[in-house]
Amino acid sequence: MREVDDQVRVALRQRLVALEEHFQADCVFFFGPIYPGVERRFRDFLDSLREDPTSKSRDASLKNRLVVFLNTPGGSAETVEKLVEIIRFNFREVYFVVPDEAMSAGTIFCMAGDKIFMDYASSLGPVDPQIHNGKDWVPALGYLDQVEKMIKRSSEGKLSEAELVILQNQDLAMLSRYEQAKNLTITLLKKWLVEYKFKDWDTHQTTPELRGQVVTPEQKTRRAEEIATMLSDNKMWHSHGRMIGVGTLQNVVRLKIEDYSKDAVLSAKISGYNSLLIDYITKNTHVSFFHSRCYF
Repeated sequence: MREVDDQVRVALRQRLVALEEHFQADCVFFFGPIYPGVERRFRDFLDSLREDPTSKSRDASLKNRLVVFLNTPGGSAETVEKLVEIIRFNFREVYFVVPDEAMSAGTIFCMAGDKIFMDYASSLGPVDPQIHNGKDWVPALGYLDQVEKMIKRSSEGKLSEAELVILQNQDLAMLSRYEQAKNLTITLLKKWLVEYKFKDWDTHQTTPELRGQVVTPEQKTRRAEEIATMLSDNKMWHSHGRMIGVGTLQNVVRLKIEDYSKDAVLSAKISGYNSLLIDYITKNTHVSFFHSRCYF
């Protein structure tokens, strides 16, 4: 078994180094949920990469760039905020690559990138942050939507006795936390989109009446708010687990995505690395896993 692990380790490192050469960046793989407690592990993980003498971030001729290969079901928006602070303290430019899926808080995480790379099979998701209710992690917006529906039915005189009991038993403090999580999510998306994703958006390219004109800070902020509001609209997506593909992100959300579907060389490099690593993680039943050329 150890011999097999050694072979996998060598193969993964070779494939990751090839990706680092392609992106001219340090590359890391983040797998698992994003919940409190992961921040310290991630900080130590990045520190080990920065301290490695072969780190590309030490090369003054290159951009101080990190590429994060992300595979996550989501988690806590507060934890994502801390992870972004850790990354941005160490790197000036950040790319996110989503070979499979980065849902919920994972989508929030991606919005802190200068670029997002996906292919035809990749997915992001509605940005519904998870809140711990004392027993489980639950989607905040789902609870708020249901309470809103019952309040509306009550105002119309249509609330059933069962719904009345449910509404009366709601914990107001928890509902306040759900509302705060929703507001935090929208605030983070607006801030990060303007600061990072839109930093090189200088002229309008798609809106006919504005094409060629200079993009103002106010327009960047307004566009970021539109994206944040759309991605957090449960009524639009209908499901917390809805998988939003690259076509919908580009054409409906109107978010710029680097689609590598037709780049055969890059697709092969990403698929070869991602498939081998996911197979290893699955066979060993890891819940959370980090990988870099000097870690694992």
